[in-house]
Amino acid sequence: MKITEVRISLRDDDKLKAFVSITLDNCFVIRGLKVIKGHKGLFVAMPSRKRPDGTFQDLAHPINNEMRRLMEEEILSNYSQELEKAVLVE
Repeated sequence: MKITEVRISLRDDDKLKAFVSITLDNCFVIRGLKVIKGHKGLFVAMPSRKRPDGTFQDLAHPINNEMRRLMEEEILSNYSQELEKAVLVE
């Protein structure tokens, strides 16, 4: 499976840095991913919904660590590029 498109929507927030949509194999879109600034740096949060008990449940997520790593690398690389573009515009 290949990530064929990444769309980044930057945010100016302490923790939430961007909303992300990815397209897989030019035929399946996942929206609602987030780039979050955590204690150990940036990470990608999967789309989720809040349950009645206050916990969160992922709506979509990678099944194995290899795919998670691939997604995070691709998304964070695109996030860095978008940040650079935004700085150049200012």
